[in-house]
Amino acid sequence: MEKPDLNPEEKPDYKIGKLFLLFAMIGVIALPIIIFKAFSISTGEALAKINKAPVSDFDHLAGQLFDTYNKTTPAYMEGNSTARTLNYYYSLRQYPGSPPFVPHDQVVEKGVEQTCLSCHERGGFVQAFNRFTPLTPHPQHTYCGQCHMKTVTEDLFRENDWVSVQVPKLGRSALAGSPPPIAHALQMRENCIACHVGPGTVVPIRVEHPMRGNCRQCHVPEETKALFSRNDR
Repeated sequence: MEKPDLNPEEKPDYKIGKLFLLFAMIGVIALPIIIFKAFSISTGEALAKINKAPVSDFDHLAGQLFDTYNKTTPAYMEGNSTARTLNYYYSLRQYPGSPPFVPHDQVVEKGVEQTCLSCHERGGFVQAFNRFTPLTPHPQHTYCGQCHMKTVTEDLFRENDWVSVQVPKLGRSALAGSPPPIAHALQMRENCIACHVGPGTVVPIRVEHPMRGNCRQCHVPEETKALFSRNDR
């Protein structure tokens, strides 16, 4: 078999081989660095980055419930008495779901005027009023006076025939013994513990199992108004 004639002036092309060798060297150098980085990142740091991602769905705010549970004083969580009733609860609101009025003067302790969150963020007993403080479900909003204000007069600005809407009914479970639905909107009220746990809450809506954290795993908003009917097609 005859060998092909080679031109002695033509040299083999080593560029492809050099390029492949360069990529191989980069891979050999980078692989230990990647492995080191992978094992140096702690699980806590990775979860922290994930947990910081904003979630718009209220049903995924169980972490806020756990955080509130951990920060709330034991006296508040273990209290079993209150002077607050449903009638008093609704008397502080123009209509169900509206921001409550401020029913008291600003608290002054040791000559210092206390802010709203001084009492309403963590709860506890307030000697000045001889009662436990109700918690706010949204302490992250610090400008309370934007929605809550003190009543300065009972006189009507103008006569009208406006009446409030009917208050939501309690205990509307689908089956006997099943978890009752949530009878109100969730916006600004997604922190269930604030209104349903402790001596500052209203007795008829108080729960005894706040440690379960994710309330909406069993309790769902009551939004469906029409009965389900199967499509014949």
